Amino acid sequence: MELAALASAAIPDLSPTGVVGSPDDPRDFSAAVVFDRQGSRWRVRSPLHEEAAMRLETELQVLSGFTPGIRAGLPFRVPSVAGAVRLDGMRTFVYHDMPGEEMELEDLTELGGKTPDDIGRVIAAVHALPAAVVENADLPVYTADQFRQRRLNELDQAATTGRIPAVLLRRWENALEEMELWDFSPVVAHGDLHEDNLLVDQARLVSVTGWTDLHIGDPAEDFAWLASSGNQEFTDQVVTAYWQHRSGGTIQDGHLLRRAVLAAEFALAQWLVRGIAADDEEMAAEAEAMLQELEADVEEHGGQVISAAPAGSSAGRAATEPATPPVKPAVAPSVGATAAPAVAPAVDPAAREQGVAAASTAEPADDAGDGTGEDDAVITDHAPSADPDGTDDEPEAGQSVHDAAGEGAEQGPRPDELAADEAESGHPSEAEAPEEAEDHAEAPHPEGPPTTALDLDEVRQLDIRRTTNPS
Repeated sequence: MELAALASAAIPDLSPTGVVGSPDDPRDFSAAVVFDRQGSRWRVRSPLHEEAAMRLETELQVLSGFTPGIRAGLPFRVPSVAGAVRLDGMRTFVYHDMPGEEMELEDLTELGGKTPDDIGRVIAAVHALPAAVVENADLPVYTADQFRQRRLNELDQAATTGRIPAVLLRRWENALEEMELWDFSPVVAHGDLHEDNLLVDQARLVSVTGWTDLHIGDPAEDFAWLASSGNQEFTDQVVTAYWQHRSGGTIQDGHLLRRAVLAAEFALAQWLVRGIAADDEEMAAEAEAMLQELEADVEEHGGQVISAAPAGSSAGRAATEPATPPVKPAVAPSVGATAAPAVAPAVDPAAREQGVAAASTAEPADDAGDGTGEDDAVITDHAPSADPDGTDDEPEAGQSVHDAAGEGAEQGPRPDELAADEAESGHPSEAEAPEEAEDHAEAPHPEGPPTTALDLDEVRQLDIRRTTNPS
């Protein structure tokens, strides 16, 4: 009930009639959906510590940069903040609720139909966002080499824990030292893309949440969750759709999936570091156990290929895929991440890209059945919501085994890094235009409040002091 009271304080006209819990990371946020007399739903997120509060402030900056013009051109909906109230020095945010529900990764990959195309289209649209959305929010901008160097620095930090198997450290370092692998064009990347931040309604992807880690960097980061899904056919379909929507079917990054696999594996090390930094031994032990499973798979089978070197070299091996790591290490297995890694057959990412190239040459499907060859629109922006994402604490700096300098070991950019980030920005192409109006009728399109980005000065700044224990 405390969250309902906070919602009323942030939005004076809101008269709560009910409240239900909302999925979120319990380590970082208290969250609920509040119902009012008009039948509207409002998502409330209250940070539990300073780092979580900083993430919400970052998201407010990002969402304010999604102008009406940008929102109208996106094939998905983006949350918007309706109000905020300050409690114990940290702001609780109230968001317009959006339609759609989270789905487990396995269920999402089994939806079939237009789901792979929806996901590919969404990732392509994110990567085509204007660089100004990132730059105006003072979020990190990396060149390809700066991003690679940042990963090396994170590897150094992880190595200082003494709890990561040496075979994995060597495996990751070999890939990071291969310059060919890191020849990519930086794009606007979501940075925390996974199934929990994709909302589905009537088997269509309608909304994307969790915008706290937006930055300009490696596009492969937004594919890491798919690289570890264990469903190769689904992943290939998404990648084919991505290149179709991004570049008309032309593959512009032959090593994208290799780096995505590396990111999925390295997420376990980042999870371990976060657990240690938070003095959460249970979280650290879970990450360490999964690292040991991955080590066993690599030693027995060679692991999935993450190197650009030819097969048979020390840096390039292929057999079966490693134990599937969670792609959101900020969430412990008990609250949403994979409890036990699945084992799936490995496929050489180079072979995948060749298959994608062949598939991309085919004519686009005529989803509407009207003979036009145009596929249906997914959705355009209307009602907004909040993001149920995890967080990534920044661990303490450790002794580096590399000479180069860079950010510490954390997953995703943090606002406290921003002053140190002086990098060249990427220039992604403009977002795709909305599909024909008649196509929109097929996708779910519930009514909702307008989604004009909220000006920062319009967010209410009420200051409430807690006098009793929350109920």
